[in-house]
Amino acid sequence: MDVATVGAEKVAMGRARILAELRKVIIGQDDVIEQVLIALFTGGHCLITGVPGLAKTLLIKTLAAILDLDFKRIQFTPDLMPSDITGTEILDEEQGTRRLRFVKGPIFAQIILADEINRTPPKTQAALLEAMQEYHVTAAGRTYPLERPFFVLATQNPIELEGTYPLPEAQLDRFMFHIIIDHPPEDEEFDVVRTTTAVLEPRFERTVTGPDLIAFQRLVRRVPVAEAVMRYALTLVRTSRPKAKLAPETVKKYVGFGASVRAAQYLVLGAKARALTSGRYHVSFDDIRALAHPVMRHRVLTNFRAESEGITTDAIIDELLQVVPVPKSGM
Repeated sequence: MDVATVGAEKVAMGRARILAELRKVIIGQDDVIEQVLIALFTGGHCLITGVPGLAKTLLIKTLAAILDLDFKRIQFTPDLMPSDITGTEILDEEQGTRRLRFVKGPIFAQIILADEINRTPPKTQAALLEAMQEYHVTAAGRTYPLERPFFVLATQNPIELEGTYPLPEAQLDRFMFHIIIDHPPEDEEFDVVRTTTAVLEPRFERTVTGPDLIAFQRLVRRVPVAEAVMRYALTLVRTSRPKAKLAPETVKKYVGFGASVRAAQYLVLGAKARALTSGRYHVSFDDIRALAHPVMRHRVLTNFRAESEGITTDAIIDELLQVVPVPKSGM
């Protein structure tokens, strides 16, 4: 499939059709929707953080309704066990014989909504995150593959943190994006109140199939990237590490650990998808810069000094975008 011909047009058309269906119920949140679709088109997973009432769950449920994919929602609670997610073996009795049969859990779907993932203990979190990374489940010595495409959208509530279990940094690294949903502008919030308090019975058209998404994900990886653009992404990531020679004083002062190599990989991969869905067949420096925050905010780990002085990870990424020069030959 040639990136510059029919394949690229089909990706752009698929994105447009998904957006048109999402807009039947989702008002505003342009950046959030763009980042979710980029992750979908690259095979990545998303962690979405926002206070209640900002349509996190509605966005994911609507996306599942639009896509011709199997969808499951898992409500994470403190008493949830790993087998409640992955499945368990039960004893069957048939015709005088007994045998163990594996009953698949809700993880065996193609779109998973992991609601309030930080409310369940680490052992259960790890069961989900292992499946995200390996695309299979192991139970009683047998391996059960997960059907592709496999897309996890996990949500977190930033308030009421008492009794929650924050995801370890190594497991956060498995999410392509950490997306922050904030309160919308006044006009958009008015439209939300107006539409959600009226009769709303949208009918969704299933616009994109599983094989379509797999083809899109393969096509995205074929988008060319200039060496200068790739090196710019890598420099952004390396400069976030306190021991790097080019690290600014802000990083050395406030960062405990910088971004991992996965940050550079996801910056480039996400930028490829952003370019392709925008109708372009090459990646620009702006594509890298546009995705710096969702890719790096959960990978740049601040220290106690930053917390005590109110320095956020987003502020540090802003600083990196200012101090790391964009090559003058940029596109």
